[in-house]
Order: sequence, then C-alpha cells, then structure tokens
Amino acid sequence: MSANQNIGLLTNRSKVVSVKKMTFMERIYFPAIIKGFGITFSHLFKKKVTIQYPEVKRPIAEIYRGKHVLKRDDEGRERCTACGLCALACPAEAITMVAAERKPDEMHLYREEKYASVYEINNLRCIFCGLCEEACPKEAIFLTNTIVPSNYERSDFIYGKDVLVEPVDHRVDVSKRQTPEVLNFKKDKNQSHNI
Repeated sequence: MSANQNIGLLTNRSKVVSVKKMTFMERIYFPAIIKGFGITFSHLFKKKVTIQYPEVKRPIAEIYRGKHVLKRDDEGRERCTACGLCALACPAEAITMVAAERKPDEMHLYREEKYASVYEINNLRCIFCGLCEEACPKEAIFLTNTIVPSNYERSDFIYGKDVLVEPVDHRVDVSKRQTPEVLNFKKDKNQSHNI
C-alpha cells in the first residue's frame, strides 16, 4: 500500500464529486448577467449614501475619541505630573515621557513639583481606546472629537508637547467626556485635587 492509500484509510473520509452538466444558458452566463444588471439598476434609484468630503462632513459624536490634548488647570499651569500611569495603561505603548523637577521660577508653568519635560504620543501606534484618560489621576490627558489629520511623513504623527498641550488662550472643552459625578467633584474646592 502506498502512503496516499494509508491516509485515506486512516481518515475514513471520502468526497463525492458530482459532474453535473451545465445547460446552454448556464454556459453562456446569461441569467447571471441579467441578475447582475438588475441589481445595478435597482441601485440607480436608491438614495445616495456618498458624502462629498471635505465639503460636506458627517456629524461626529460628542464622545468621539480623536486627537489627544494635555489640559491645563484654571491658572494655566500644566496638569501632567509625569506619573506614567497613562503610558502604563496604553495597550499599544504609544506614550513616552521624560520626567523633570520644577524649578522655583517655573511655579506658574507647572502645577506639581514634577512635570513631563518630554511627552510624546505616537499616533501611528495609538488605537484611540481612551485608557490613558481613564488612568490619569490628574485629569491631564483627554481625547477630543478632533480627527487626527493625515500626513505624508511618519514623523508628523508623533505629537510632542508643542501639539498636545492646549493653548492658554484657546481652551479645549472636554466636559462632554466627563461624567456628572466627576464634574460635581471638580466643583468642590475643599478637595486638594481641585485647588
């Protein structure tokens, strides 16, 4: 017995192949062509779903997870303390940071004694899951509903603090991303977190 015959005996499987002769109409594919044209013509009279982007844009949900922002407090100081919890929570390992100590003349720039001198997010690796904003104890990082713009260079997708930190004169509203409980907690000035 050959090896192929042994395999057939071991599996006990046999395939029955039918050799059904095609009719003349099936051989020239005429019914299939008519059916295909019928589907095509039925779509001509349906409502178009195409959006003429960028002239017309689809509405985006208020809780859409898009471009990241590093928030400032009410006095304009950066909230981030470079604790690294956002980087630990990131499943794609897209966040890198370097911590530094605040100097006495930088008290108006940074909220805590420690701050992130370098903070980078690689948007090519980021999966926009929102775990970084959930992990942040200082509410320093949020995902906005702004779509990350496309670029031609890979280096343009690595956002540093120059892109991530919100400008002092143009604050980014993230109140839609916060629960009512968190918003009420933030109003309580007796909590050291809100001072």
